[in-house]
Amino acid sequence: MKRLRNLIILFGIYLLVAVPFKVMEIIPGFTDVRPVTMLGPVYAIFAGIPGCAVMAVGNLVMDLISDSLRWSSIMGFAANFLGPFFIYLCWTRWSSKPFSLREGKSILRHTLILFLSAVLEMGLITPAVALVYPEVDAGLFAVSVILNTTLFPVVFGIPLMILLQEEMGFKPIQKENYI
Repeated sequence: MKRLRNLIILFGIYLLVAVPFKVMEIIPGFTDVRPVTMLGPVYAIFAGIPGCAVMAVGNLVMDLISDSLRWSSIMGFAANFLGPFFIYLCWTRWSSKPFSLREGKSILRHTLILFLSAVLEMGLITPAVALVYPEVDAGLFAVSVILNTTLFPVVFGIPLMILLQEEMGFKPIQKENYI
């Protein structure tokens, strides 16, 4: 019951951040300004795989309620899970150190991980959009994905993660807690 409650809370926060910005379209029906992407790394680090799932489901629900549900939404669902999941793997499986943003070096490392996650998401979604909807400017779409999934997590996500961990006592997922 606690896990279900946590998922509902994460999903509610997702919607609170996503809905107000849905009107700021870059390519109508395909991409918009997405501050909600700052939650991907936060959910991956502090909620693990369930947090990654909330990002994927949240994106799909936003596509549905904003009349943007398209065939490419399937890859959007996959990318919005796999991007945060990549971040989760970097810190829980592939890192020899536990997650912390206390030092400049770890912030730089995390920023690189965020960029690689953005490239992964762009690499999944852009070909699907370009293939099914050739009228969409794939270059502009790709740039918007990279910018949305890098800038918001760096500018807003990193300070939020530091606040959650250092000031509020939230515990990141540890190696022994993963899959």
